[in-house]
Amino acid sequence: MSAPLRPRPAAPPGVAAPQGPVVPDVPFVLPARLTVGVVGAGRVGAVLGAALVSAGHRVVAASGVSGATRARIALLLPDAVHRSATAVARAAVDLLLIAVPDDALAGVVAGLADAGTLRPGQVVAHTSGAHGLGVLAPAAAVGARPLALHPAMTFTGTPDDLSRLAGISFGVTAPAELRAAAARLVADLGGVPEWVGETDRVLYHAALAHGANHLVTLVNEAADRLRDAGVTQPEKVLAPLLRAALENALRLGDDALTGPVSRGDAGTVRRHLARLAQTAPESVDPYLALARRSADRAIAAGRLRPVDAESLLDVLAGVHREVAA
Repeated sequence: MSAPLRPRPAAPPGVAAPQGPVVPDVPFVLPARLTVGVVGAGRVGAVLGAALVSAGHRVVAASGVSGATRARIALLLPDAVHRSATAVARAAVDLLLIAVPDDALAGVVAGLADAGTLRPGQVVAHTSGAHGLGVLAPAAAVGARPLALHPAMTFTGTPDDLSRLAGISFGVTAPAELRAAAARLVADLGGVPEWVGETDRVLYHAALAHGANHLVTLVNEAADRLRDAGVTQPEKVLAPLLRAALENALRLGDDALTGPVSRGDAGTVRRHLARLAQTAPESVDPYLALARRSADRAIAAGRLRPVDAESLLDVLAGVHREVAA
């Protein structure tokens, strides 16, 4: 499947120098039809495996320990057999997709390498946004081809996710010889590669988590406070407002900011904080942090004049001292 191996002058940044067989630095060409195994057929792994099947590849085996994972394999990967992680790695002739939690990834890769289940020429890809190639050093040490492949999307682990893959970005970190193959793999998944440097993976992932995960928390906080105010269907109230705000933010950046902070309405913000302190004190600190950051951004963008922001910033600083005390 692959060209004859020859020594490589240096390992990619962040990847330990291989101790065993090494991969060449000439461009690597993937077979037209891949034989794939999925270690960790959770919400992400099962969906990406199903997308690969839709693109004409064969997912022959998948692993997972929970009942939900077994059900997901049966639903999304009906032709794949449920096996242990080591058996999946052996069956994954061309591509091993590892989709396990970030903190478990290093141990899984090291365990598969120690068990002798990885081989030269095999592409070993993980789906973690927080990790790059360094975590795949044990795989690279035996000659496997390391690839970090993170879909910038939230997953439910259902067939509905497949339609959401079209056109999404994948944060990809790959050795030079694997970039063309990685781009083709992302295209097969329906996405577009966004090349992320090895040292930038954590920042890349922090940005996505800050935007997506904290957005969920923020929306639910707003819904809870509307319920406290007697609104029986907060989702109905929030949906058009939040959709418009998100679309405007993506299109206009900081120019999309509206509301009392952007206007410097210190009195309104003071009343917000006082009522939150009475009704939901756990929401005060998040409100303060976001209001202060919003004010900073509004000032920097020219949306709020520093002179108009003085009273507002005094309110935020003063309330913060009261809460801290």
